[in-house]
Amino acid sequence: MIKNKTVYFCTECGNESPKWAGRCPACGAWNSMVEQLSDRQSKNASNRFGAVNVKVNCITDIPADSETRFSTGIGELDRVLGGGAVKGSLVLVGGAPGIGKSTLMLQICQQLGQFAKVLYVSGEESAQQLKMRAQRLNVDSPNLFVLSETCLSTILSCVEREQPDILIVDSIQTMYNEEMDSPAGGVGQVKECTMALMQLAKGQGITVFVIGHVNKEGSIAGPKVLEHMVDCVLYFEGDQHMSYRILRSAKNRFGATNEIGVFEMLEAGLKEVENPSEMLLSGRPTDAPGTCVTCAMEGARPILAEVQALVAPAGGGKPLRSSNGFDYGRAAMLLAVLEKRGRLKLSQCDAYLNIIGGLTLEEPAADLAAVVAIASSYLDKPVPNNMAAIGEVGLSGEVRSISHLGQRLSEIERLGFTRCMIPAKRTREAIHLPHLELLPVENIVQALQLLAQSR
Repeated sequence: MIKNKTVYFCTECGNESPKWAGRCPACGAWNSMVEQLSDRQSKNASNRFGAVNVKVNCITDIPADSETRFSTGIGELDRVLGGGAVKGSLVLVGGAPGIGKSTLMLQICQQLGQFAKVLYVSGEESAQQLKMRAQRLNVDSPNLFVLSETCLSTILSCVEREQPDILIVDSIQTMYNEEMDSPAGGVGQVKECTMALMQLAKGQGITVFVIGHVNKEGSIAGPKVLEHMVDCVLYFEGDQHMSYRILRSAKNRFGATNEIGVFEMLEAGLKEVENPSEMLLSGRPTDAPGTCVTCAMEGARPILAEVQALVAPAGGGKPLRSSNGFDYGRAAMLLAVLEKRGRLKLSQCDAYLNIIGGLTLEEPAADLAAVVAIASSYLDKPVPNNMAAIGEVGLSGEVRSISHLGQRLSEIERLGFTRCMIPAKRTREAIHLPHLELLPVENIVQALQLLAQSR
């Protein structure tokens, strides 16, 4: 069989080269040259000048189909997708190996099989192995069909013959296009296979779920390369040694981003966690210094999270700094603000910051809770169990306003908290709840005073 010629292009700047190089000659990036078929450009060029009878439509004349979105049968997954999966969309589910991606995709087949024909393509497991896992998950839908194959052309031929409504590919790293010389899992192979699946989804209206592995370093062959090609990117997060998993939406053309769904990994598969705030606060210590609760907005959902801090005298010459689930640079900034504005000698102490439950807090609304937790550990003064804190902290030590204050306060009151530190400038805009006392603070000095006076 005659192989098509390939070219190599840089994933950083797009520069093309007829041969591979370890370093891009244009931008100087290392290990960024990847393989791609060269005949695609010539075909596109011929189509560009030879296409005829192309019709354009006015936006007002295009009908809006109300039946394009359907439920997957799992409420947390529907929430992350923006209300359900969209017909003809390409969804990428990424995460570390063993986190639970294949389990989730096989579980939704039971519900999807009630109204649609599902084709599950596995390049990692045989049909017998899939049958064993399906029995463990109680998946026995007669509309679920299984194919154990890695060749792209064979998969596309099977899809054309079976005409499924939903296609699940597990995983994209195992698929290969026989027209390319590079091995399966390479960047060129992954992009070429994903492009073919995207054309299949848009051309035939098949909803395609693609599973992609990514390691801790964010391998370039993982979902990071494919984010601009797909309609929706979902990431499974969490520690494999913990039972809870968080499904986060990083990109969604049909809904809001940064939505999360919480699952618990059990022996019979993934179970939805309908109240993640209560789950994240379970096992919280009583009257222990160095812990404070905050409320973060994950998409449109307010979630309570516990921020823990440990401050201890430095054993060596250079103090140690560590953060888990909290941005390291922002944690270092808050330590410097407490040193300068709060008069706490943290430069002589080791400091550790941790978010319980595997959650990652990226918004600045958790700054005040982190400051209170660090000060509580340093002063060995417990934060009252009924107190929470929300607010952004600036370099001058001021506590700045945050968005969605009403939703956050309602969630805090619902979980049984009776007091909450909030930015003083948003006190008038905050809703007044009957069982929640608002404690406005203008800067971290006032926050530390409230912590010292609290019982």
